[in-house]
Amino acid sequence: MHGLGVVCGLAAGVWLGGAEAPTKLVNIGISPFAISLAMVLGVFVARWTLPTLLKGTDYVFRDLFTRPHLIVWAVFAGALWAVANTLTVFAIRDVGLSIAFPLWNTNSLIGIFWGWLLFQEMRGAGFRTVSRVLGGALTIVVAAVLLGYVTVQHTGALHAQAVHGIVAAFGASLLWGTMYVPYRKAYISGMNPLSFVTVFTVGELGTMALLAATFGGGVSQLHAELSAARHVVFWIFLGGFCWVVGDLFQQYATKYIGIGRGIPLSNTNQLWGLAWGALVFGELAHVGGTSRWLVVLGSALMILGAMFISTAAAPACEQASGRDAISRECEKYGLSFEECVAAQLGSLHGEEKSRRPWWDVLIVAGAVAVFLWLGLQVRVPGLAINFAWVAALCAVLLVAAAGCGWLLWRRTRFS
Repeated sequence: MHGLGVVCGLAAGVWLGGAEAPTKLVNIGISPFAISLAMVLGVFVARWTLPTLLKGTDYVFRDLFTRPHLIVWAVFAGALWAVANTLTVFAIRDVGLSIAFPLWNTNSLIGIFWGWLLFQEMRGAGFRTVSRVLGGALTIVVAAVLLGYVTVQHTGALHAQAVHGIVAAFGASLLWGTMYVPYRKAYISGMNPLSFVTVFTVGELGTMALLAATFGGGVSQLHAELSAARHVVFWIFLGGFCWVVGDLFQQYATKYIGIGRGIPLSNTNQLWGLAWGALVFGELAHVGGTSRWLVVLGSALMILGAMFISTAAAPACEQASGRDAISRECEKYGLSFEECVAAQLGSLHGEEKSRRPWWDVLIVAGAVAVFLWLGLQVRVPGLAINFAWVAALCAVLLVAAAGCGWLLWRRTRFS
């Protein structure tokens, strides 16, 4: 399963990188809270539509009610995601997409710590494996510090604003690293990622609505702002939908190879965030030669650190330690150890029905209707955009989704 987890993590990086590109619209006057709320609405639609298409609502609810104690954990994880996502919008506004990405990707360090402390990852792994993970983590820290230094040096009078953006990015890192604790708890208990994210989105939408209403000027102000910006809301909504595609691949990576390895792999989204920011939006156009090379060097170090960690496959002793963590959850909540292990190996597919219930069709039709309604109002935003690079990067998105999706279906039937 290590190979499948690696592929899922890399595909997640491609989609998570592309999903943040629409938040560049914050630079044309839309508040971060309105941006984040519109994005979460796209996330909500996707987190119901994709599980319905892939497994069906009958499977999802049966899986959820088999482990009802995980529902509250899913809502809590969604709340963490909503706050972190709002912080990323502030970070992008203040320091740019190509800089903010590497900073909040230090969430891999948080994930390594929680995986070791709570789920016995890295226990009994041996010096070679541990040194790869810790060496990669150190490389990620160095890269983040380097990129933060370049950011501050090239903001001039906006120094304070840049500091705020850096703090926001690191705050998102802390929350996103912690968010994977409920995820990992669910997966070692045998839950399918498609089931977990369906409830997860309730916490996302509820928390984001509360944040937006409290700090964004109230419901009437948000409604007026989104109505005035209705010609660009589609792009933000689409960003949220694309984020879910990447997040689902990321969750399968977390399920099959753990937090400490899955998060760094998906953090190659930093490379794709840099590609969108620099190639499509021209963020590095006014950065000098030396500084531009420093940004490239920092990005390369971030990727190198992720590669060190991702190549550290779990040896037999660490796998035995992981089974102890599964056994602990089974004993605590009265679950079947054999079923949880089978789910961890992707061999617990669930029952397949020849016909879907009518509400499955209704959910998908509703999602299509929302896309059409927003799409009919859309206009190309007033930003300098290189459409040739947009086409090339969108092609990469499609290839990554098709390839990884086929591998998941063939090996696990999306289990």
